[in-house]
Amino acid sequence: MSTMHSVLEQMTPEAREALLAHSRQVTFPAGTRIFRERQRAEKFWIIECGTVDLDTHVPGRKNAVIDTLGYGDLLGWSWMFRPYTWHLGATASREVIALEFDAAAVRELCDEDSAVGRSVSIAVAAVIADRLDSARTRLLDLFAPHGSGTPLAHAR
Repeated sequence: MSTMHSVLEQMTPEAREALLAHSRQVTFPAGTRIFRERQRAEKFWIIECGTVDLDTHVPGRKNAVIDTLGYGDLLGWSWMFRPYTWHLGATASREVIALEFDAAAVRELCDEDSAVGRSVSIAVAAVIADRLDSARTRLLDLFAPHGSGTPLAHAR
């Protein structure tokens, strides 16, 4: 298994090094609420170990888990887009060790160095595209008549 984080692997070595210079390691015990929907997105994380459940508020019911993230996954991309508020919530389902980044500092880094900004943006866009594809597959599995999902969705 590679020691490099998947989202970092997609960046140029220069962008990866510049980004990592803005990181610090943090730990979230199991059960820790990392962030809630509609809170200001001031940080983001790359998970080194453990798992995080992404959830959404369902009025009158328990929060619904949308996805589970683990090793190498980017936790949070709302920090990149105004109004910089979370669209989902996140809870550590197993103890998490992660690299934590200050969103404002990383946005400033990306503004100051366009090559780093482009590399970070492309890597985060790839994460967003993958998450949208996963969400589509889950929705088809949940709501479509049996067998109507695309063959590619089930080959993942």
